Amino acid sequence: MMFNDKTLLITGGTGSFGNAVLRHFLNTEVGEIRIFSRDEKKQDDMRNVYQNPKLKLHIGDVRNYQSVRAVMEGVDYVFQAAALKQVPSCEFFPGEAVRTNVLGTENVVNAAVDAGVKNVICLSTDKAVYPINAMGMSKALMEKTALAKTRSAKNTRICVTRYGNVMCSRGSVIPLFIKQIRENKPLTVTDPSMTRFMMSLEDAVELVLFAFTHGNAGDTFIQKAPAATIRLLAETLCEIFDYPANILEIGTRRGEKLCESLLTREELAYAEDLGGDYRAPPDSRDLN
Repeated sequence: MMFNDKTLLITGGTGSFGNAVLRHFLNTEVGEIRIFSRDEKKQDDMRNVYQNPKLKLHIGDVRNYQSVRAVMEGVDYVFQAAALKQVPSCEFFPGEAVRTNVLGTENVVNAAVDAGVKNVICLSTDKAVYPINAMGMSKALMEKTALAKTRSAKNTRICVTRYGNVMCSRGSVIPLFIKQIRENKPLTVTDPSMTRFMMSLEDAVELVLFAFTHGNAGDTFIQKAPAATIRLLAETLCEIFDYPANILEIGTRRGEKLCESLLTREELAYAEDLGGDYRAPPDSRDLN
């Protein structure tokens, strides 16, 4: 296995994705897993939950190149998951979204190249496709920033993965609906006809691992996913919990799109269909 005795780094690793990666790798032959984040409380929680000598926790911020460069020493593979990803908060603080999602990613890929890391996967979102909000715009620029680095990165392979809504991840709507059901409250739905691509945390991890094993420098991998309306999602949870379908429409939040897209029309023109995924190769032309 390519990860045996290797050192993995997960930036923003205290989030839902980082925990899913940990669960995937901790009982394998991986050498070391480093978690890099600025949340000492969540790091302490992880330390107490996993109690595994392979897990190494590092306090730092992707906005600070020096701290990122320090944690890269001796790393073989990087999962760049650090991000501001809440659409409404990024609308109010777009500069913060740029500093974390764009400049933070630039720090990560630059530090990885400087440290001789083998492979970096940067996690993106469907909101980066035809973006209308600050979160999506910053993620679109994140993709461009990461992939631009591949032109000068000789020994580090950088790829991007892009996917839709990860079910039950931090900030997703399913835990909110379940909480409202348990509290015997109406389910607050922004727009019942709004559609979202749905995938599990395990799907998200599998896509990243697929990119590690099959990606060429500059590739973007997009996992095919089913879409569901928010009404269908709410009604399905009511059915699962045997709860009367009591739905309260509250209106679209700031910056929200009615329907997302996983690829642009332009990407579809040259993307390779891999069955469960698309691979969008980089444009290898230069400025001439």
